[in-house]
Amino acid sequence: MRPDMLNPLFAETRTLEGVGPKLEKPLERLGLTRVKDVAYHLPERFVSRRAIANLDEASPGEQVVVALTPVEHRSGPSPRAPYRVLAQDAVGNICALTYFGRASYSAKKQLPVGEKRWIAGKLDQFGQMLQIVHPDHIADESSAAMGQLVEPVYALSEGLTQPKIAGLAGQALARLPDLAEWIEPAVFAREGWPAWRAALQRAHQGDDAAARDRLAYDELLANQLALMLVRADNRKRKGQALQGDGSRRAKLQLPFPLTGAQARSIREIEGDMAQDAPMLRLLQGDVGAGKTVVALEAMLVAVEAGAQAALLAPTEILARQHYETIRRLAAPTGAQVALLTGRDKGRGRESILMGLLDGSIDIVVGTHAIFQDTVTYRNLALVVIDEQHRFGVSQRLMLTQKGKRAPHVLAMTATPIPRTLVLANHGEMDVSKLDEMPPGRKPIVTRVMALERLDEIVEGVARHLDTGQQAFWVCPMVQESEAADLAAAEARYAALKERFGDGVVLVHGQQKPEVKDAAMERFVRGEAKLMVATTVIEVGVDVPNATLVVIEQAEHFGLAQLHQLRGRVGRGSEQAVCLLLRGDKLSETAKRRLALMRETQDGFRIAEEDLELRGGGELLGTRQSGEEGFSVASLEQVQRLQQMAHDDARLLMDRDGGLSSERGEAARVLLYLFDRDFGVKTLRGG
Repeated sequence: MRPDMLNPLFAETRTLEGVGPKLEKPLERLGLTRVKDVAYHLPERFVSRRAIANLDEASPGEQVVVALTPVEHRSGPSPRAPYRVLAQDAVGNICALTYFGRASYSAKKQLPVGEKRWIAGKLDQFGQMLQIVHPDHIADESSAAMGQLVEPVYALSEGLTQPKIAGLAGQALARLPDLAEWIEPAVFAREGWPAWRAALQRAHQGDDAAARDRLAYDELLANQLALMLVRADNRKRKGQALQGDGSRRAKLQLPFPLTGAQARSIREIEGDMAQDAPMLRLLQGDVGAGKTVVALEAMLVAVEAGAQAALLAPTEILARQHYETIRRLAAPTGAQVALLTGRDKGRGRESILMGLLDGSIDIVVGTHAIFQDTVTYRNLALVVIDEQHRFGVSQRLMLTQKGKRAPHVLAMTATPIPRTLVLANHGEMDVSKLDEMPPGRKPIVTRVMALERLDEIVEGVARHLDTGQQAFWVCPMVQESEAADLAAAEARYAALKERFGDGVVLVHGQQKPEVKDAAMERFVRGEAKLMVATTVIEVGVDVPNATLVVIEQAEHFGLAQLHQLRGRVGRGSEQAVCLLLRGDKLSETAKRRLALMRETQDGFRIAEEDLELRGGGELLGTRQSGEEGFSVASLEQVQRLQQMAHDDARLLMDRDGGLSSERGEAARVLLYLFDRDFGVKTLRGG
């Protein structure tokens, strides 16, 4: 149960004064649905203003606070024209306070002629006249204006203003309780950080590195502690020790001999599965490194031991691809493989459910449908989760509740994860890495070309399709946008369809699932030769006959994304090509990205470089849907404070008695505060 002292923070935002139905929607768009969310909605930056006695003391472009007395109101010749209030400073200088649209109505009330007002805003020049456009603040008293010398600037959504969000933040901060300290005393003293409540207040008041670091550290500590609790609980649970006799694996007829990395990973997995404590292992494999074969070997260990295995895929199209591959590879072994998705109905579905219940089905591949309440297994002992970044820790825990005893879990990802982020998001797991490619796999030829050669590139695609091979064309956006001059998939699809006819399909994330799946299936079956898509194809589309990928305006993608998109080709024996189409204006970072893509195909190196190039941006670009994510800690803070938080959490677990100690009780509150209570719930009675 969440501690009562936190209840005021977990109240809905509508309990704040001034929040009604109209304001709830823009707050929700920012993810601010609880009072706590508002308190942690930290300013993006601060505006620093200088108090001046008169306008001679400042220059255009400065943020100032100055006393001005309105002398004249001037309306424009039309409603769209600017409304100006001419105002005079203490020595007679004139400044225009300029308003557009409806804002002029408030100017008439706030700035009566002849009455001094303190104005806060940015001083600009319009022709020969100084002006302040839409003053940020107008105060009757100098003391009120002086309070605006340092002002927070928050991220907004339509319907919100800076004063409104600042007022709500003030209300949220007023509800902060006094909480016991959860940081290890020696760390707290060494870093010189403020207490939790003071840190939040200071973070809203100005650029305060110590307060920001303290709050980021809290989030990282909560995350590390939760993952350690999950891991500790997993080791206590009773699983099944599985040891195969090798009889089925010996019958596998693999297209390539195992790489050293595959053999090493299989040994690590076998060792885990032979233990009573259930395995919790992450298998990282670069694009095309052979994760499916490793997973199949693990599943056959379970089958040889008389148990069942399940493979969970995030989408139906990926589940079907896995099913076809595993069914084909497993056929010589005699293992019975079935596919179960939400689309299966009637007798076919009933037959699969019966096979899982009586044990005649050894391996099931599917979407979330394989873990519905109506699906019962005779003896599920291994769960393989593909593209695990689509599933958060809480979901991964839920999937382990299906067996009679806790099943072993093998999570797989084709997205190489930088070392820093493995600890951040997968600290509860052991890790195996596939860092070798199967023999005979040809490197993908990668070229960078100017977008102005588009016509020439389209003709090159035509020649490629004439050979009977297929191609992808990737765009950064779905629709044209006035805000961003980026290629749109729908417009490119229309142009290419005019050139190539019905052999072109369109796939993007805003389509209905059945429309998207139908287009993908046409491409997988070879009925469509060219797929125009957004990054929705970044993971999981495996079409060996697709040997060309064109990535339009490649400078707008992160390195990790470019690497994943390039990995959609080169799945067969034919030489594959990746064309990176660039615009004419490239930043230095974009140049480095594209150069690195030409230089290497090592996904692990690319992931580390991507992390470095992105700096303080979101972790690996667009945040994946399943990751818990960090709302406070920046990437720079994750890299700098992560290990310290890990060590602190380990100290709490090993020396300080976990959550049963005095500091542990405070840490339990921390877990709830950051929505990491899945860690608490792993505890007996938690």
